[in-house]
This record gives sequence, structure tokens and C-alpha cells, in this order.
Amino acid sequence: MPSSRKPPAVRPDIRGPLVFDTRTLPRRPGSLRTETRTVPAPPGLGAGMAGIDEGAELRLAVTLASVTEGVLVTATAEAPVSGECARCLEPVAQTTEVSCQELFSYQPAPGSGDEDGYALDGDLLDLEPVLRDALVLALPLAPLCRPDCPGLCAECGVLLARAGPGHKHAAAIDSRWAVLQQRMTQAEPDGLAVPDTHEES
Repeated sequence: MPSSRKPPAVRPDIRGPLVFDTRTLPRRPGSLRTETRTVPAPPGLGAGMAGIDEGAELRLAVTLASVTEGVLVTATAEAPVSGECARCLEPVAQTTEVSCQELFSYQPAPGSGDEDGYALDGDLLDLEPVLRDALVLALPLAPLCRPDCPGLCAECGVLLARAGPGHKHAAAIDSRWAVLQQRMTQAEPDGLAVPDTHEES
């Protein structure tokens, strides 16, 4: 959900890696500014069995466009994703790329009722909440180390990809037949002999 346009209790730090200063962007509709950055990932970017480690390298390409209502931001981000395979629990390392576009409005007039969405805080634009939503939604809930991962053996837990196609276990005996199996195993060979029905002439 978009954040409120009400100013945050703490003003964004202009030195923040995801904070952009719009003072060099004229408020004339059609004005553009493009910027690329490599920044550390903020904490808390995770979903399911995958996530982006805090401090991991995010590569950003950001375009700020001045429009009548505010600043239209178009951003592309590339980030490394780490986690565990949903089938075999082996480590997974992937890369995700997301694109997002959001309008950061100038502060609305008090009582205008226009308080939903994102807003500039003075001349500062904090891209973190927008980027956070886009990256978390792009994370795989059940990542796979490879599309055809066979997973783990249900009997012994070994990695089937390493065990090979010949890995198998003896069929389990239904516990209801255990007594019969025991008696058959302990039976004397003579007791199982087939009697000779032919008589000598």
C-alpha cells in the first residue's frame, strides 16, 4: 500500500542512498533528470524462502520527470536474491530485476482530501518505500535451485540429484502383515515341501 502523503516524523536524510534531492529538477513540466546508483540494500527485504541480504548491492537506474502534480519517478533495480531451494533445501543464488513508476506529489493543500499516495518531503524524494514494495513482490515464494530439482528422498532424506537414478529402498511391509511375514520366515523347509502323490508301480 502506498504511504501517506503526510510528512514523516523524521525528515529523510539527504545523504541516504535512496533519497533524491529534486532541487536541480526544474518544476517545469517535461524537465527530466536521469541518475544511476549502486546502493546497499535496506533491511527486511524477504518473503517466503528467499530474500535480499541487508547491504547487498542494488543497481539502480532512476529517471525523475517534472509534471504538473509533482515528480514522476521511473526506476529499474537489479538485486541479488539468496535463499533455500523449496525442494532440496540447498542454497539458491539468483538475480531479480524490477521496474516501478510512481508519482511523488507536491504537498497537498490542508483539507484538500488528497492525502493518499506518495509525496515529496520538501525537496527530498525517498524512494525506499516504493523500491521495497517492488522488490518484495518480485521475490519467489518457493525458489528452486533448478527447474527440474528432484528434491529429497522421502525415506532417508538424501539429495536425489546426488544419489542418482538407482537410489531406491525396499518396499515397506504393511504392519498388519508383519506377524504373517514372521511366521513364514521361521517356517521349517520340510513343512513347506509338496507331498509326492505318485505311487510306485
